[in-house]
Amino acid sequence: QVQLVESGGGSVQAGGSLRLSCTATGHKNNRGWIGWFRQAPGKEREGVAAIDIRRDRAYYADSVKGRFTISPNNAKDAVYLQMSLLKPEDTAMYYCAADDGIDPNYGLDPVEYLYWGQGTQVTVSS
Repeated sequence: QVQLVESGGGSVQAGGSLRLSCTATGHKNNRGWIGWFRQAPGKEREGVAAIDIRRDRAYYADSVKGRFTISPNNAKDAVYLQMSLLKPEDTAMYYCAADDGIDPNYGLDPVEYLYWGQGTQVTVSS
């Protein structure tokens, strides 16, 4: 089992920054991949960024490349999502998710992840 807790959400103006944190506990073999996803009202959940922690390889959705950075802490029990140059369209509930052995071609696909946190709200005003 893996437990995930997100924090760091809030309200900012367009152009601002936020850093989300995802704290993970449980068996490390079940959380080799950590992903950040978001879901806005009336829209499907979409992948934002993901990291293969063992290989230290990060993957990003085109919509956030150059603005968001995903990174783990040294103990590999937390993963951060640094979000900069935020836009109103980034407004959503943000979730972190974990699993292992994911094909990198599907690293941003939410169906690949078994374990999910409860989410943290990000609101960007214009």
